[in-house]
Amino acid sequence: MLAGVLSAAAQGYSWDADLHHRLSVDFNRTHEEVKAYIRKYIPDVTEAQMNAWEKTGALESRTVDGQKLYFHNAAPNLFRIDATCRKIKEQKDGKTPEGSEEVDRVNVPRIIEACKRSHKHLAEPKRIRVNYSITVKADAVPDSETVRCWLPFPRTDIDRQQDVRLISTNIKPLSRAPMSCAHSSLYMEQRARKGQPTVFSETFEFTSYGSWHGIKAEDIKPYDTSTALYRQYTSERDRHILFTPRLRQLADSLTEGEKNPLLKAKKIFKWVDDNFPWASAREYSTIDNIPEYVLANRHGDCGQVTLLFLTLCRISGIPARFESGFMLHPHAENLHDWGELYFEGAGWVPADMSFGIPSYAANEEERYFFLGGIDSWRMVVNSDYGMPLFPQKKFPRSETVDFQRGEVEWAGGNLYFDQWDWHINVTSTEL
Repeated sequence: MLAGVLSAAAQGYSWDADLHHRLSVDFNRTHEEVKAYIRKYIPDVTEAQMNAWEKTGALESRTVDGQKLYFHNAAPNLFRIDATCRKIKEQKDGKTPEGSEEVDRVNVPRIIEACKRSHKHLAEPKRIRVNYSITVKADAVPDSETVRCWLPFPRTDIDRQQDVRLISTNIKPLSRAPMSCAHSSLYMEQRARKGQPTVFSETFEFTSYGSWHGIKAEDIKPYDTSTALYRQYTSERDRHILFTPRLRQLADSLTEGEKNPLLKAKKIFKWVDDNFPWASAREYSTIDNIPEYVLANRHGDCGQVTLLFLTLCRISGIPARFESGFMLHPHAENLHDWGELYFEGAGWVPADMSFGIPSYAANEEERYFFLGGIDSWRMVVNSDYGMPLFPQKKFPRSETVDFQRGEVEWAGGNLYFDQWDWHINVTSTEL
């Protein structure tokens, strides 16, 4: 996780101090602030209820500098995680469908039908134009010091992501990461100016295809377990894909008696979808083992449930890898993580654990679309997690697992997320 710490240590860097700052940014709500939010929906909420929610992980808190503080989204998360609280909120506010679901309700059936007609796995392309920027706050870096910035950029080695074109930047990029790097980026430098924000921006276009492989259990061939691919993607990975005793036992119980890799994956996929509601997540760099965290707290965001799913698949002998970037559905643009699974005879196929089994699914193909398929509104930036940037960063990243918002540093240290803002503007065209 802490790539770059050794070089930074000579400059007096301390991970403990850095982690303390990160936790203080994530945990900044007082007991009364959280209780006031809950009272909007449960006016007579008691301390006993709050203590019970804390024990289940539905209400996340920790002690920072001797004071009990809550995760900044702990109160809204309670009404996502706890089933009873969720119903109370829905009765008052109504249930609003996710914007991405409304788009995919149309997009997903079209992809399936087009792939059936063509006997190919790509369909429904969209031409997407992105304006992306990072704005470092004024005086976050001393006057005339060089600010180093890595901006996310779409990968060019993904078959469903084609014709990638850089249109413009506000500063000439010094380098662009090769596709041998797991994190695709543009690298820029700029001198800070006293009293002024430091801005890095890019505009690019690419064509994003939906994908559906339509794989069937009877088409899956046995793995050659001696290959480098199989060994690499069924093994452990530092920190967040670890085969702990609890995860081994869980994987064994979920797949007991099943030999077919696709059917194993379906059982794991459904179980995770059934048991872990989406909730806003604290920064990944503050979590030691994300899959264990999800199990303990009974919820997770897209990357968290993805890492749990991938770990359970690897333990079960199914090659699995991480993939991430952005979801760019109209009016629902956001950071997003998913993965890929390898099936002998089909190759690598997408698997989006947090999109899971859609509420709009009208048949079995649509129910398991996101296990072997993906919609048309994606930007792939990363083919792995927690790997070095290009050129290498001197200090630990703000996001030590994923790379989506970008990264910024100067000679005095990393610039954490509270010192800069990111902005994305997206337009798309049907092809």
